Amino acid sequence: MFEYRDKYLMQEIIGKLKSSKIELQFMHVCGTHQDTIVKYGLDDLFKECSIKVRQGPGCPVCVTTDSEIERAIILARKGITIASFGDMLRVPTRIGSLMDMRAEGCDIRIVYSVEDALDLAIKNPNKKVVFMAIGFETTAPGTAAILLEEKLPLNFSIICYHRYLPPALKALLDMGESRIDGIIEPGHVSTIIGLRPYEELSKSFSIPQVVTGFEPLDVMMAVYMLKKQKLKGESKVENEYSRSVRREGNIRALKFIEEVFEPSNADWRGFPSIPNSKMSLKHEFGKYDAELIYDGILEKESQETILKKQNGCKCSEVLRGLIEPRECPLFSILCTPQNPIGPCMVSFEGSCNIEYKYRKIA
Repeated sequence: MFEYRDKYLMQEIIGKLKSSKIELQFMHVCGTHQDTIVKYGLDDLFKECSIKVRQGPGCPVCVTTDSEIERAIILARKGITIASFGDMLRVPTRIGSLMDMRAEGCDIRIVYSVEDALDLAIKNPNKKVVFMAIGFETTAPGTAAILLEEKLPLNFSIICYHRYLPPALKALLDMGESRIDGIIEPGHVSTIIGLRPYEELSKSFSIPQVVTGFEPLDVMMAVYMLKKQKLKGESKVENEYSRSVRREGNIRALKFIEEVFEPSNADWRGFPSIPNSKMSLKHEFGKYDAELIYDGILEKESQETILKKQNGCKCSEVLRGLIEPRECPLFSILCTPQNPIGPCMVSFEGSCNIEYKYRKIA
């Protein structure tokens, strides 16, 4: 499974982590990191070293709110074609899921990129196609690049739920609900935004941060680097993933984001409104903004929506790092990947889905 060199380095890291018994709690904000940690049993290894590592709001599907998904459902019920990534279809809301709408005959399409959604609109000029754009800075440049093309069909539009990650990290630290001794930052987001957005967090909150990759050795190195900072009393941003991440980030991708989007306030699942955390389309792209195009429909239908009672799902607490998936009373009993009660069990990047996948309880 691992190269001999990797095994040797891992043993060295474990030895150093065990050399001092200080209890620490770190957070990461990436579903791929969570998959690596649970798949390879690193969480148990870290606990032996008196270190807990929990996932925060690093799953784009999970942090998208019920009301946002419900807006896509409302459009689907009005005969508009909704194109979305597969995970989004199964997220339950208070009025059902996009998959439920598909079963009722609504035109819901699974796509793998914004290009697929655009192609769908081009090939079906009589259909109104809305692409549900989600994701952090990693996927936003692709959406922006499409909108910067000179000619797009007018039957194509976007309902934009792209989000900026750094404001959520600030909100999490401001809330102060749980002790966070250091943050493992996501390699793919950091490839786009670089290191600078994290530096202000370290200064303001005196918190160590390490940007890292996705191999087991990457994650172990990140934990070691964070602990080393804590022992030295340091609070800085380190780059373990230097093979991919530069301090300035991807300048061209950042330019795409800046040209197309502007920051606005937005709710995240499990959080109050986070200032400047949503990528809203700028005014000049209004003819492709589904929330402007269909404003009348969305406003009227949203006011008439009857909300159902909450279902006991603890996804909100999982996303804030307050509990682990197994601490939710629904986990593996009522909530499974086959019958998800919340988005953390739906998404392949969700903590509950990952925990269930590798440690399934019959």
